[in-house]
Amino acid sequence: MADESANAQAPQVQMRVLGQFVRDMSFENIMAQKGIGTDAQPDVQVQVNLDAKKRSVENQYETAIKLNVTSKAKDSDDVLFVLEIDYVGVFHIENVPDDQMHPFLLIECPRMIFPFLRRVVSDVTRDGGFPPLNLENIDFLNMYRSELARRQAEQANQKPS
Repeated sequence: MADESANAQAPQVQMRVLGQFVRDMSFENIMAQKGIGTDAQPDVQVQVNLDAKKRSVENQYETAIKLNVTSKAKDSDDVLFVLEIDYVGVFHIENVPDDQMHPFLLIECPRMIFPFLRRVVSDVTRDGGFPPLNLENIDFLNMYRSELARRQAEQANQKPS
């Protein structure tokens, strides 16, 4: 019974996606620029960065997923293509405690917009003359934890002896 009254008093987190868009994108088909066709098996490397900030409107935030995708031929160091994309989601968020807002913006918000970013990447690589690149799911929670651990280790190493 006490649990029910505690749940009734706690305000429920509210989140709405207000919009999402490609802020910046660059796709370079290196092999086409060199005039070389290839049937090589690609070796794809994906770097992911996240950024989040509060907007000037109350309860509005934006989260950006920045991808840097490089595809090289497995049998050589020839770069096939390079894709850089900055994909942004705009969110209305209420009832998230201040101490939980940072992880919420860098875990939950990217989860919401990632399927749409995946589709954009697939379409761009296909339209660029390559098989569609279907990105694997990204574990944003693990990414967040890894970044926290990296920062803590960095701070520990900077402390004077």
